[in-house]
Amino acid sequence: MSMATQLSARERIAGLFDDHSFVEIGAMVHARNTDFNMAEQDTPADGVLTGYGTIDGKLAYVYSQDIRVMGGSVGEMHAKKIVRMYDMALKMGAPVIGLIDCAGMRLQEATDALNAFGAIYYKQTMASGIIPQITGVFGTCGGGMALVPALADFTFAVAGTGEIFVNSPDALDGNRTEICNTAACDFRSKISGDVDGVCGDDSEVLAKIRRLVSILPSNNKEDAFCMSEVSDDLNRENPALGMTKDTAFILRDISDNGAYFEVKPDYAGEMVTAFITLNGNTVGAVANREEVLGEDGAVSVHYEPVLTVAGIRKAESFIRFCDAFSIPVLTLVNVAGFKASVEEERFMAAASAKLTYAYASATVPKVSVVIGKAFGSAYLCMGSRHIGADMMYAWPEANIGMMASESAVKIIYSDEIGKAEDQKAFIREKSAAYDALQNSPECAASRGYVDTVILPAATRKRVIAAFDMLATKREPGMDKKHGTV
Repeated sequence: MSMATQLSARERIAGLFDDHSFVEIGAMVHARNTDFNMAEQDTPADGVLTGYGTIDGKLAYVYSQDIRVMGGSVGEMHAKKIVRMYDMALKMGAPVIGLIDCAGMRLQEATDALNAFGAIYYKQTMASGIIPQITGVFGTCGGGMALVPALADFTFAVAGTGEIFVNSPDALDGNRTEICNTAACDFRSKISGDVDGVCGDDSEVLAKIRRLVSILPSNNKEDAFCMSEVSDDLNRENPALGMTKDTAFILRDISDNGAYFEVKPDYAGEMVTAFITLNGNTVGAVANREEVLGEDGAVSVHYEPVLTVAGIRKAESFIRFCDAFSIPVLTLVNVAGFKASVEEERFMAAASAKLTYAYASATVPKVSVVIGKAFGSAYLCMGSRHIGADMMYAWPEANIGMMASESAVKIIYSDEIGKAEDQKAFIREKSAAYDALQNSPECAASRGYVDTVILPAATRKRVIAAFDMLATKREPGMDKKHGTV
């Protein structure tokens, strides 16, 4: 339940929209049901404030649940107000933002409340891929309400007070909240990946939503190109890029004036998903991450350069969102293979297939840069030329091939290694030859799998030039209803 220190439903709206821009709709609506004790209940606005306003001048619709009115529970009229926002947003082509603080389904309204939830789910489904849907979880979001942020595109939650659950942690056999609180933000952001960002207070959630709305297209028909003016030098170089495998650092550096908005930073840290701007255009970035630089510039975290199931799922959903809203995709590749464990193996093939499908089916401009390793099928899954990248670059130190040269040599020369006087020297010699003949970026470029080898410092200008060339890309789809992967 919400804490007393939290903002009220109306204060959250005031913090979300530009000053004096909010216009309330449905302020006089009350609950219609009179069963049980409902006739005696005062239900102003039926527990949810709805209306529209502007965020950085962009139109957006909002519903903000009021926990002071029957715990913010969802009943017939409450849901009708939310559905009304979706109807208007779809007609106008504007985002819907849900500010959630809800006790769940209103028990006094029973079947009407069930119908209400179903109506919200249906509108969310119909709106998916047409307008952005963003939710902020400030208090309880349990039971049927938990599906609402899951059906949205992005969700931010307040640490300590924000809770998301279908089943309460206390109702789960073998679970105790002191051991694993499955409703808590930490679990939802780090383990399940349901939450895109955990914030310290209500105001931080609202600030993140404002920032996200400002960089996203308002609908699937709005051009993601030319979203804003740019003051940064389009030809700016940074020689330090090739000195780190922290792709979050690289993305910030190549972005216009360091603009960077990371999605799900606490989930699957070895995979980065973020929005950046290049030449004033919003770009979705996907990147393997091998290390994390701390504030002092030293490496604070190391990751194995492999694909994990969680990282794959994170990238796949992000790519699908970008494609739905015509946001170009930039991929930074540094992957040596798949995570090898029994747990990962359970879902790896299916997850990898979905990532491959997301890249291959995306019709937006796709530019990829190999900055390190690019081995085997894992490389193919990461936005390679082979599954549809429009432009493919590689840094000079990149390795592109089936596997690391040493591993390949041990297979190819297994008999000769056993007979060699100096086995280590033999392996080094053959590995160097294998790198030159098979794993070098020049080799890949000679076969047309890489368009050109670029210096790390030139990454920004080369990527900007590629996306500029691809701005008018049109790729007609196959004659089918939809795929099945």
